[in-house]
Amino acid sequence: MSMFNRSLAAALVGLLLLGTAREARANAASQNSAAAQRDIKVHTVAEVETRALVNGHEAIRLRPAERVVPGDQVLYTLEIRNVGPAPLPHPSVPYAIPDHMRYVEDSAIGPGAQVTFSVDGGHTFERAERLKVAGPAGRLRAATAADYTHIRWQFRHTLQPDSVAFARFRAVVQ
Repeated sequence: MSMFNRSLAAALVGLLLLGTAREARANAASQNSAAAQRDIKVHTVAEVETRALVNGHEAIRLRPAERVVPGDQVLYTLEIRNVGPAPLPHPSVPYAIPDHMRYVEDSAIGPGAQVTFSVDGGHTFERAERLKVAGPAGRLRAATAADYTHIRWQFRHTLQPDSVAFARFRAVVQ
């Protein structure tokens, strides 16, 4: 085997090992992510605001969203709990906007979380201002809140075992 062929073979082996190491890291990250998702339990509460006069002052109360009609605005509160034995660094929580609901622009919040959205059924997420969808004749246009299919909260802090984080958003019944 010539010196050139030996060098080429050594380079190819190095690339194969590098690729295998990258795949191993990607698989480990994917498995860790899947394990983290198993350790997150999300409890959702859907409520509507009601207004009433109490001692001459208007008071806003929340009641369960048991009966809603088109046009009603529903407040969703997500209780995100780490039910696993280990801390979860920077948990990511995707949530599908319920059927027959339209997300209310700028309503998603989560203390210590970056909020992103999906317009493709939760396959990809991006900040609202960067989302595009196909418009008339297939031309891309800026996505609107009505185009969103999912919301994702990416928390900046670690969620300790048996700890809870909260996230909220509003949606209108269509």
